[in-house]
Amino acid sequence: MAPNAKPPVAKLMDFGKYKYEAAVKARESRKNQTNTVLKEVRFRLKIDTHDYETKVGHAKRFLGAGDKVKAMIQFRGREQQRPEMGVRLLERFANDVAEVGAVESSPRVDGRNMVMVVGPLKNKAEAKAEARRQKQRDEAKAENERKAKDKVDTSSAEPVTQSIGDAFPAELRERAGQAEEPVQQPEPEVQESAPAPEAPETAQPAAPEVVEVAEAPAPEPEVVEAPEPEVAEAPAPKAAETPAPKAAPKPPAPKAPRPGPKPGAKPGPQA
Repeated sequence: MAPNAKPPVAKLMDFGKYKYEAAVKARESRKNQTNTVLKEVRFRLKIDTHDYETKVGHAKRFLGAGDKVKAMIQFRGREQQRPEMGVRLLERFANDVAEVGAVESSPRVDGRNMVMVVGPLKNKAEAKAEARRQKQRDEAKAENERKAKDKVDTSSAEPVTQSIGDAFPAELRERAGQAEEPVQQPEPEVQESAPAPEAPETAQPAAPEVVEVAEAPAPEPEVVEAPEPEVAEAPAPKAAETPAPKAAPKPPAPKAPRPGPKPGAKPGPQA
């Protein structure tokens, strides 16, 4: 780190990692590096107006991208004796591209040609950044227009009803509306009769006033209801329980008689 110091200062590090980081930095610097390219635009001294405008459009695009433009006029035959016409044409070209470039080298004769170099007002990096921002703005504008187009306008939408009559044709609906309209019959004219003569009003005697006397309401007798006697309910008699009949004992089964001695057999000794 400091070889000339006393004592010298050194740093222990991984050399493989150091080489990798150096390669990454070099790659990044090459990525951001911009190389200016010299573009060439050729004219003829008798160029037409539309061809000239096309050449100017190409030159503006090159200068806007950060490249230099070399404008060259080719002289043929006797045109070489009128170089001032070439100078006027190049000056006109420089004025037309003045908004994006400036003249770096004035017109000069190079053999049978006349050359002028125009440089961009912005360098390559600035031109790329501006083109990138313009592209992003264009994409955002297109996206907004697409969303606005896909959006449904509900301000002018017709009300939706659940009537089946909306599915009918307009002619049938008009006929149905005409049939429902009531027919207005003319009203009979009433003849106005002559007004009857009014009888003279006669003064009527006033009726005597009658004074109403409010009568006191008679007291209503109170009726006391006698309590109903409570009747004690006698318990229902229980049914007498009768013992269940017992089953009769089974008679003993008769014993089978013992067989008698066989004839001709000797009686054995009795125990």
